[in-house]
Amino acid sequence: MRAMGSGGLFRVENVTRGTTVGDRVRLASSAMDRSIGLLRTPEVRPGEGLWIERSPSIHMFFMPYAIDAVFVSRSGRVTKVVPNLKPWRVVLWAPGARDCLELRAGAAAESDTRVGDELRMLPAEAQTSRPTANP
Repeated sequence: MRAMGSGGLFRVENVTRGTTVGDRVRLASSAMDRSIGLLRTPEVRPGEGLWIERSPSIHMFFMPYAIDAVFVSRSGRVTKVVPNLKPWRVVLWAPGARDCLELRAGAAAESDTRVGDELRMLPAEAQTSRPTANP
């Protein structure tokens, strides 16, 4: 599922819907990056996100804003979408998920991302012939 290479920004495509979920997504793979998550991010702008590896559950303690949480299996299938997850809430477990993609609230709906969809992570500079958003 993970794009080749490390570091930098990634683009996450919804292969099923032909949309771009985020075009400036950071990868959190270290224990420190995974535990900090978006806490040091004052806001999540359109197109931004954080892909947290090995995170089938998340908490929103100390977060100042709501997010969309998209849980993804090892093979890249969406197993759960939690839209508009508010501060101080917890998602204890997303069955079948390995990772969690945290996005600006509303981004999952804008890309029409649903349970069962296939996501793909590519280097941000990689081009695609698919549209970037739903009309």
